[in-house]
Amino acid sequence: MEKLRKVMKSYTRELSTLLALMIIIVIFSAIAPRYLEISNLMDIVEQGTVNGFLAIGVTCAIITGGIDLSVGSAMAVSIVTCGRLAVAGVPPLAVVVIGLGLGALIGTINGLLVTKMKLQPFIATMGTNSVLRGIAYLITGGWPVLNIPKEFRQIFQYSIVPNLRMSMIVLVLMAVVYSFILKKRKTGVYIYAIGSNEEATKLSGVNTDKFKIMAYMLCSMGAAMAGMVTLARLGTGEPTGGEGYELNAIAAAAIGGTSLAGGKGSILGTVLGALILSALKIGLVVVGMDTFYQYIATGLIIIVAVYLEVVQQKVSGIFSKKKKAVQRA
Repeated sequence: MEKLRKVMKSYTRELSTLLALMIIIVIFSAIAPRYLEISNLMDIVEQGTVNGFLAIGVTCAIITGGIDLSVGSAMAVSIVTCGRLAVAGVPPLAVVVIGLGLGALIGTINGLLVTKMKLQPFIATMGTNSVLRGIAYLITGGWPVLNIPKEFRQIFQYSIVPNLRMSMIVLVLMAVVYSFILKKRKTGVYIYAIGSNEEATKLSGVNTDKFKIMAYMLCSMGAAMAGMVTLARLGTGEPTGGEGYELNAIAAAAIGGTSLAGGKGSILGTVLGALILSALKIGLVVVGMDTFYQYIATGLIIIVAVYLEVVQQKVSGIFSKKKKAVQRA
């Protein structure tokens, strides 16, 4: 029982995010019972997949105390590059490997701008966001890449069982891998440490620049995967793909409990945050409300999520002070 209590305490924020998701589902299903149909619930998962990949990646950057505003454009570069390669006849699995490598390269550039050139992450990634968007247009000349081969599309669009696509399985696998890296490997330990106190981490002998760069690599690889899933889903490679998606990714991370100040966050919470945004969007469609309300609802959810984080920190600080006072007494 004590072990269960400790586990629940360590996953308090994730449980509260899951509860919020369940409340949203209950509210929309009460208004429109068809919202609970299996096909609709699977649509929620599928619609949240792309944002899930982006959000998982951006969580790594945020935990370091940084941010990555270039994930939407990195996604676009992945879309058009992988689209061109697939159309040229490059084997599908090779396209996936190249796409992930491209994401790692973009992340490395972002990491170097932040660590070696000492640019603020906001400014550095805002700059690369514009550069990458321009590169996406240059690759295609502003035109979409058409006739994506069925073999490539099937990698992510193949249905294992009705309504369960490979892209969903890949998202789960990526979440497990990233969570393992952050929670069980020294790379993750140092990424959290940098976000909590970079100077103290540096003084302890850790090469903080190295692990910051790795965090941005993980971030952009998530964006690359989002791009490939989008390419497979649509069957065309649009250079406009991913435009504005970075805001939804950051929102999913914040809703899931990732502190925008750094040092705190989890992949599970982020995935749940992405599902909340997807459930909200589809819920508004099902009940017949204008999807423009989604922007208002998303903004309010972000404000509430960040405010709850502030309240939680204050409450934790109060209890910590009381505990120390009792120990002294």
